[in-house]
Amino acid sequence: MAAKAAGPSYEEIIRDVRAGNLSPIYYLMGEEDYYIDRLSDFIVKSVLKEEERDFNLDVIYGGETNANQVILFAQGLPMMAKYRVVLLREAQNMNDRENLASYLAHYNPSTVLVVCHKHGKLDARKELAKEVKRVGVLFESKRLADYQLPGFVTSYFKRNSMDCEPAAAQMLSEYVGSDLNRLSSEMDKLLLATPQGTTRVTPALVEEQTGISKDYNNFELQNALAARDVLKANRIVKYYDSNPRSFALPLTLASLFGFFSDVMQSYYAPSRDEASVAAWLGKSTWQIRQAILPASQRYKAVKVMQILAEIRRTDARGKGVGGDRTSPGDLLRELVFFILH
Repeated sequence: MAAKAAGPSYEEIIRDVRAGNLSPIYYLMGEEDYYIDRLSDFIVKSVLKEEERDFNLDVIYGGETNANQVILFAQGLPMMAKYRVVLLREAQNMNDRENLASYLAHYNPSTVLVVCHKHGKLDARKELAKEVKRVGVLFESKRLADYQLPGFVTSYFKRNSMDCEPAAAQMLSEYVGSDLNRLSSEMDKLLLATPQGTTRVTPALVEEQTGISKDYNNFELQNALAARDVLKANRIVKYYDSNPRSFALPLTLASLFGFFSDVMQSYYAPSRDEASVAAWLGKSTWQIRQAILPASQRYKAVKVMQILAEIRRTDARGKGVGGDRTSPGDLLRELVFFILH
């Protein structure tokens, strides 16, 4: 699932390019590299056959060129092909990129100009952004929020003819985090290692292929705390303490803080049914049913506020604030005790 974009979505651009509905310019910008990389590669491969690329594909870099040189490339004619493609990478490093607006006033219809502008975006008030919107595609690649990652995982596997159980998607999201290039790489490895004939990604399969424990991870710790399952929560803490390579306190604290923040927000949902809370928080009903509603029923709002404050305090202690040298395992043990009692 792609992040919501400025202008056409990732999926819409893919569909149009695949159908041969090309624009003279694709300006791909934003904080998330994944969609920019995928779109630029897809456009090049869709517009030019492999044997056409030697004479009709120019790849240039923003830090090594200027707008006039880009325009000269774009004004060239294709050789033994219908189109030529000019791929401008690292446009964020080109100081005079606003001058590309003059080309768009009289663009070459046989050139597809693809601009990759990472870790930033155009000023929508200036001429270049307006010209791109007028004649081409302006796409903003936004980072996915943590709650969107399981949906991204599920969609990725579905495109590869695999179903993915919600718990397995959550495990991968928690383990890898929001770096979509790394997340997709991990999923590619899993797909390659999956036995032939497998059609479903399960927590057991994720554990087998990635080394993530299906029983001892941040996702299971959340579930144990949501259920106020003292035994299971302490087993996970003990496992983390005994296996420091499987445990990073900052990641676990970030996971718990996000979870209990959702629990706190759930109290303010217009209605307490699963669908209403899911819509209120922007999460799947599965996530609401699995942990958030159970936690909201077992913890009072005042306790959740205290838990959030204690997680912040534990994070500060883990960073050595005040000269604290308590081990990460002991810090987590103290925090879990505070949450459960």
